[in-house]
Amino acid sequence: MAATQNPVANFLGKFTVLNGAARELWLTFAIKILNYAAYKVTTLTLVLWLSSDFGYSDQKALGLVAAWSLSMTIVTLMVGSLTDVIGLRKTFFLGVWICLAARLVMVAADNKWLALVFGLFPLAVGEALGTPVLIAAVRKFSTTQQRSMAFSIAYAIMNVGSFAAGFLFDWVRKSLGEHGHFSIPFFGGEISTYRTLFLVSLGIELLLLPTIWFIRRGVEVTDDGVTFVAATKTKAVAGNFFGAFKTVEHSVKETVRLLVGLTRQQVFYRLVAFLLLIAFLKLIFMQMDFVFPKFGIRELGPGAPVGRLWAINSLIAIFLVPIIGALTQRFSAYRMVTLGAIISAGSVFIMALPTAWFQLLADGFYGQWLGHHYLGLTGAVHPYYVMISIFVIALSVGEAFYSPRVYEYASAIAPKGQEASYGALSYIPFLLAKLLIGTLSAALLTRYCPATGERHSEMMWLFVALTASIAPLGLIAFRKLIRVREAGREK
Repeated sequence: MAATQNPVANFLGKFTVLNGAARELWLTFAIKILNYAAYKVTTLTLVLWLSSDFGYSDQKALGLVAAWSLSMTIVTLMVGSLTDVIGLRKTFFLGVWICLAARLVMVAADNKWLALVFGLFPLAVGEALGTPVLIAAVRKFSTTQQRSMAFSIAYAIMNVGSFAAGFLFDWVRKSLGEHGHFSIPFFGGEISTYRTLFLVSLGIELLLLPTIWFIRRGVEVTDDGVTFVAATKTKAVAGNFFGAFKTVEHSVKETVRLLVGLTRQQVFYRLVAFLLLIAFLKLIFMQMDFVFPKFGIRELGPGAPVGRLWAINSLIAIFLVPIIGALTQRFSAYRMVTLGAIISAGSVFIMALPTAWFQLLADGFYGQWLGHHYLGLTGAVHPYYVMISIFVIALSVGEAFYSPRVYEYASAIAPKGQEASYGALSYIPFLLAKLLIGTLSAALLTRYCPATGERHSEMMWLFVALTASIAPLGLIAFRKLIRVREAGREK
């Protein structure tokens, strides 16, 4: 009754549910910020680095990035079960050390084969080791009452890292020039602008080591409080996973056993069908990470603040995701994902419109504020800036509804003890999205937005919008076939 009489207090209470949360949950949030900032700086840079430093064409560069991304997703699907065996803390550390070594190679190497074989592709393994761990950690270190808000906060926190990455990406490019150099006493005396960005991501990655160290061993959070579980014989043997062959052998066998077990569960196949549809939404974000920087530089000129334009997405998500999470807790994840999919797919059609339609806005108050105050431009504001910002805002609203709920959905239906395994499955959408980036998007960029010659970028975005629309249409059409009941939520 009191909650009914005081709706404001009831609403605010949804946020205060995290009061008294275990310190490991807050450390997980800190890890999420740093991990994603380093990752985002890297993804925005990769295609530009491959083309500028090593001379790869659009299609070859995007093909390499697609292969890198695919390998990362495949390893992610495999290491989810490994995490369930050796524990979150050790998997965290292993992933960070691999990422540090790989990023160091990418900064230092001016030979493309050295950079790819010992830098780029090992980085995929390191990033993959941290992916399911973060999802499982949010669930493991939160109570049932805290879980929905914890996932929303984790998603918002991730966007803090992404927002910072966008500004760092633009700041380094503006300071050094699109094809400039940074003097450094190592690595031959100077490194390119894009290798400097990898150096920035390396510095961020280093901060993860002390953060992970403060996670207590054996801690588990239940509805009754924080408990400490003694290491099993398997985990005890794993005292030093770098040298313990016996532990590695056991972990591999256990990973295979758990993966085979997943395929015997009926819910597994319905979840996979759901996630394959989500892949068409993830294509939009792959497009923004890997294609948008080149598109922006070609349409708006070298040094265009494409990082800050895309950072609008993160800025909105930081505030909107927790609010929507609080307001929609009683609704099923599937329903919210469907609504978000409709908004997200629809937003891309904005980019297929004529830029002339946005000239009035570009010349008005909004365009002048966006260009001169937020983006730091001088002179006339190109209508593309206004157009892109509106698209990103609409996309962000849709994302706030669906994206954190995808991970919650996979976690909510996971059998006990297989949280990381099912958390890893929630990254299946990236698998198909990355295939599309290496094929569809690469061909579209080459044909409709070339480095030289006539461009028709609106056609590239139209094809992306039509492809993304498969997601909401499929979620609606096949709802009865693929939806799984969520514990504690309405059917």
